[in-house]
Amino acid sequence: MANASATGTARNPTNVVMLAADAFGVLPPIAKLTPSQAMYHFLSGYTAKVAGTEKGLGSEPQATFSTCFGAPFMPRHPSVYGNMLRDLIARHNVDCWLVNTGWTGGKFGVGRRMPIKVTRALINGALTGQLKSQPMRTDPLFGFQVPAVLAEVDPAILNPRDTWDDKLAFDAQARALVDMFGKNFAKFEVHVDAEVKAAAPSMRQAAE
Repeated sequence: MANASATGTARNPTNVVMLAADAFGVLPPIAKLTPSQAMYHFLSGYTAKVAGTEKGLGSEPQATFSTCFGAPFMPRHPSVYGNMLRDLIARHNVDCWLVNTGWTGGKFGVGRRMPIKVTRALINGALTGQLKSQPMRTDPLFGFQVPAVLAEVDPAILNPRDTWDDKLAFDAQARALVDMFGKNFAKFEVHVDAEVKAAAPSMRQAAE
């Protein structure tokens, strides 16, 4: 870029955090993403519209997929930005995290909002590197890594299914969310490679 000053640049980040508000209580409070998983979730842009922040919305949140978490502001095809993000994360060995500030213990109307102290503790753990040294489990739906423990956090909240009283209701809600992800991402499939496609959630994984 003409007349750009190198002194105006910052250092490469060591962490990238994507925020989602899952109104269905299926996503864990935090997950560590591979570069390809980061591209998948960046292109998906899953979150929820919440009353008080969205004009004309009733009291119940609505799931939404806002590509790159800012669809109206992307002049080029989303895959361009997704590939840039994936390549930069891989090149600079950046840790990428998906943080859910939505619901836990059930969907909206049944569960509760993710406690802010839990979100703070998990983000602090990610930024300080503490989470990287903790045991991780592979989420059976999304395939990403989820911390199993963190000193300041009740381990039960780290596994969404464990927070639901009705496990069958969780399975049904998870199936619905997986289907939503699949239908939304169909428009990107011809623009991404096999690794990104493999980052899609699957109920088959949960069954294995």
